[in-house]
Amino acid sequence: MSVGLEVSGLVTDFESRQHSVRALHGISFEVGESEIVGIVGESGSGKSTVVRSIIKLLMPPGRVAEGHVDFYGTSLLELRERELRRIRGKEIGFVAQNPFSALNPVLRIERQFQNIARAHGIPRDDEMRRRAIELLEATGVKEAERVIGGYAHELSGGMAQRVVIAMALFLNPRLVIADEPTTALDLTVQRQVLDTLTRLTTGSGRSMLIVTHDLGVVAKYCDRVLVMYQGRLVEQGPVSKVFVTPEHDYTASLLESVVRPDAAPPAGTAPIPAVDLVGAPRPGGL
Repeated sequence: MSVGLEVSGLVTDFESRQHSVRALHGISFEVGESEIVGIVGESGSGKSTVVRSIIKLLMPPGRVAEGHVDFYGTSLLELRERELRRIRGKEIGFVAQNPFSALNPVLRIERQFQNIARAHGIPRDDEMRRRAIELLEATGVKEAERVIGGYAHELSGGMAQRVVIAMALFLNPRLVIADEPTTALDLTVQRQVLDTLTRLTTGSGRSMLIVTHDLGVVAKYCDRVLVMYQGRLVEQGPVSKVFVTPEHDYTASLLESVVRPDAAPPAGTAPIPAVDLVGAPRPGGL
């Protein structure tokens, strides 16, 4: 399997005049072609900082201090903002945690699709409109013709997230980054959205990097898992291996905190239910 994204020695700081905090400590990992990789860890572990550092979407005062990010032979961190904007959206799709923060409240949904196309020099023709409607329908948006002519505030949370997913896939990117894409949704809608996202990703040969609190999401959808703790990548590997025979104490503590003792695990897997890791217990010695 060839590597699409390679992250090496990523260090991110948040600095002000009075203080400097190191948020990421030398993060290194890879995402292969057609692979789904999950980043898991409790709140504040640095998961979202990793993906936002990769595509330079950190809010000030955050900055990448060290490291290298290679995306199909292009060094992302060395690109100027204008050059990077050509890659974000077209080559790398991004699904934000809060869909309403990603949608413009004063523009119709169709106009927002048009703006994506225009930003990458693609004519705003009928073909692009048809593609937008097809993607909305593929993500489970009912009455896509009506929705594309409306505004974000007219959508439910689940529908808004589906629209954001369609926008992320609009230009057929090689990699989709999803930053806790279902946090604000109820459990049933979460599963529907994740089923849709993974189906549209794996069905087209795309790769996906997904940030989540939920070990159940990783167990169900991901090929490999990265475990974050206090800005460090403490363990990574195939989900089947890490979840069954974790090597790091912190990974083991996460798994132990969510295992149901009355549930027999399927062959070759650990019994990981859907669970939010906020407030998960710390392992001894960390």
